[in-house]
This record gives sequence, structure tokens and C-alpha cells, in this order.
Amino acid sequence: MNSVKSCKSLESCLPEGQVVDRAWLEARGFDRPRVDSYLRSEALQRVAQGAYRRPGPPLKWEHIVYSLQGLGYAVHVGGRSALELQGLAHYLPMRGVQRIALYGDKVPTWLEKLDAPYRFEHHRPKLFAKIPEHAVTTRSFGHWDWPVRYSTPELALLELLAEVSDEADFQVADKFFESAATLRPDLIRALLLACTNVKAKRLFLWFAARHSHAWQQALDTQGVDLGSGKRMIVKGGAFDKCFEITVPREMADGAEQPFF
Repeated sequence: MNSVKSCKSLESCLPEGQVVDRAWLEARGFDRPRVDSYLRSEALQRVAQGAYRRPGPPLKWEHIVYSLQGLGYAVHVGGRSALELQGLAHYLPMRGVQRIALYGDKVPTWLEKLDAPYRFEHHRPKLFAKIPEHAVTTRSFGHWDWPVRYSTPELALLELLAEVSDEADFQVADKFFESAATLRPDLIRALLLACTNVKAKRLFLWFAARHSHAWQQALDTQGVDLGSGKRMIVKGGAFDKCFEITVPREMADGAEQPFF
């Protein structure tokens, strides 16, 4: 484990906009009395219980995500949020308060207590033992060009599909696939081979066949494990014999009668 150098001042080691916790501050020489003094003098602000920043402009959600990464949390923006933020939401309505889907095993408890015009939704899907290389990318944010981690569209679609459970979810996923004309078949293959969620894989291939983009024609599915047995995804839906899943009847396109 690399040692952390002590700081002479907050300004020298804590960039404006970055959120840190007590452990981060203590590792850099700011003990509890000193932190409390900074708080009293308003040189340091409390963002939520246990989370702090230097005074500055309003915090954007990107500040928070980058800060979580800096605190050692293995998180990335994924699922619907990653798709919307990368331009695959042309036909979907706005959802009011902005919700940011964060994927990762752990997040700090203070994340739920932020007073901010956005909300974080923490997802912990068990899709991979290890996410394939290049399935997560970064986008630069702010004056410092901070790298914020995002799912690629290929990964984000699988993350989204893992949580599909009703007809409304199907409609949302369908609109994203309609816009997903430039996916990379090699990356999709790597994800499908590594993914352990049978439902997500079957749905991905079902939507791929439904929209038949150019990448679908180039996709090699040899060796992809789709499991065995039927999967009821939509109660009372039509049964798709090829992928052995139930889908909304209005989207069935040749599927059999309702499967119960």
C-alpha cells in the first residue's frame, strides 16, 4: 500500500469540488481537532454526515462520482444513466429529478443523505466475476479533466436488461436498442461470454434480433452459455421459442401463445 504524504493546507491537496471523508483527511495529516477547526471557520463544509468539501460552486453529480472513485469505491455510472448520458435516449421522456445509476459493490452511507437536485441509485448486480476489459470507459469532467467512469453502451444495455421485469421495462429497453446502431460486436461477444446472468443474455440477443442492426449480423455467439429451461419475464406474455423467454404480446412477432 502506497503511503500518503501529509499536506500543509487544504488548498494544496483538496481540489475545489472534491468530496472526502475523515479517513482521507486524517491520512493527509488533518486530525480531528484540525478538521473541526476548519468546519467552524467554514474553510471546510459538511456535505453530509462524514463527507466534506471546500466551499465553492454547487456540487454536480460528476463531482460526487469522481470523489467516490478517489475514496477507493469501485463504482461506475451504468445502466440507463450511462445510455442516456451517451446519447441513446432520443425518444425517451425526461424523468423529473435526475437519477444517476451507480454500479458497484459498495457506496458510503452518506451518499443517500446528500442535499442535491439529483439522486443516486445504487445497483449491485452479479453479472460478472470480472468485467471484461474495455467494457468500462471514462469521460473527462470539469476544469481538472477528472476521469469519471461509465459503462460502455454494450455493458450498460446488459446492466439494464438484468433488471427488466415488466412491459414498461421492455418498452424502455426497446427504445435504447432502436438507437443502438453502432455497438461493437467484439465487445458484445466478450461481455456475453463473461456474463453469468442468463436472463440478461437472452434478452440482449432477443432485442438484437428484433432490431437487426448491422452489428447483429457480425456478432459471433458461438460458446455463449444461455442456460437451460424457460424464463418467465413478463407474466402472461407470449413465449418466444428461440430464446425461451416470455415477452410482451404486442412485441412478440411470431411468438407462441401466452406462457404461464
